[in-house]
Amino acid sequence: MYNDFMSDNNWHSATDIQKIFDRIAPVYDDFNHWLSFGQHRVWKQMAVNWTESKQGDIGLDVCCGSGDLSQLLARKVGKTGKVIGLDFSQALLAIAAQRAYDDYPCLPLEWVQGDALNLPFEDNIFDCATMGYGLRNVTDIGRCLQELHRVLKPKAKVAILDFHRPSQSWQQTLQKWYLDHLVVPLAQQYGLKDEYAYIMPSLERFPVGTEQVKLAQEVGFKPVIHYPIAGGMMGILVATKTVNNEPN
Repeated sequence: MYNDFMSDNNWHSATDIQKIFDRIAPVYDDFNHWLSFGQHRVWKQMAVNWTESKQGDIGLDVCCGSGDLSQLLARKVGKTGKVIGLDFSQALLAIAAQRAYDDYPCLPLEWVQGDALNLPFEDNIFDCATMGYGLRNVTDIGRCLQELHRVLKPKAKVAILDFHRPSQSWQQTLQKWYLDHLVVPLAQQYGLKDEYAYIMPSLERFPVGTEQVKLAQEVGFKPVIHYPIAGGMMGILVATKTVNNEPN
């Protein structure tokens, strides 16, 4: 089903996307803060809260970037728990590790370089998971969701935060204006125009919330809910791994 969304031959390969994130790593945090007017922290906390993580849990943050979600999740699971932040950009992982050491050296965090489509973990080991701005960038959404389902324990939840295409035409116009007139020009000032110009094409290919729900259900998640936030320009997909003896 997801192949329909990736049929354009001009779309970036996994290697291209990895190089993009390696290049933007030094300014990634500042950009997130400026371009979301500081709201990205609120959205990330919402995602963590929707995982229903608790003290002592083992958590996973896929496509962890510079580690914001990983840190928030680690605070929820506490010293008796553990969170693994996984990303395929070594540059971003280095920043995540340094930030965590500088800000919260006692947080139970571990950093792993890896592929979201082939998670280097055994089945049924994580109590909760998060993913921020990663699902839109993988080359196979169905495979990524399948891998998340595989490594989560039964009844565990994953919360996935990303851009969302609004349903109203005026919201779509506003979103395009925001990307074209704020995101790309700011990136251009740092010599990163091409790296950030990819966001709009990636968003146009990204399944809307109802389609994300179907894709998650197809790999065994149930229940699955997509929450539009920020006026429909962002969204959080919350999916629960079905217990083995329950029908999908």
